[in-house]
Amino acid sequence: MSKQLIKNDQLIDDNWQVISLADEATLDDAAALPIPAGPVLIPAAAWLAQRDALRARAADQGDIAVSLAPTFRVEDIADDVQRFAMIAVEFPKFIDGRGYSTARLLRERYAYRGELRAVGNIGRDQLFYLRRVGFDAFLIPQEQNAEAALQSLNDFPEVYQGAVDQPLPLFRRRTA
Repeated sequence: MSKQLIKNDQLIDDNWQVISLADEATLDDAAALPIPAGPVLIPAAAWLAQRDALRARAADQGDIAVSLAPTFRVEDIADDVQRFAMIAVEFPKFIDGRGYSTARLLRERYAYRGELRAVGNIGRDQLFYLRRVGFDAFLIPQEQNAEAALQSLNDFPEVYQGAVDQPLPLFRRRTA
């Protein structure tokens, strides 16, 4: 079954190969993780463990992306964020909102301009707010209707507060 990916307000095919580590994996496991050719999404721990070897590939081919677990500190890859073609932020549980803060940090503090993808347990009602903090791609779980999820990005025609997607609050936009 194909992956349901919304990117830039369209349903598209996802060509990234996902490589993962077991939850109990060690730093040695991350260092030994084989990284195949082609567009590959790897755990941030694997990037940190193999950084020197992967930097040249990221610069030459632009086909390295990292996946950030909720417990991962963005500061640990701050010097490297511009090297990644994509950063995926994991949402393992519906009630885990740490990814919202991670996205905002990546966009505002670290000026990341590449693809920022929300993955995991994300629901239709979250997509509008995920986009507000900087996500521009969403991997929709198979059990959800991707067309309905795409439509949810237009649930609200106007926003009051400033955010990553619209820095000026409504009252500033009206007086401009």
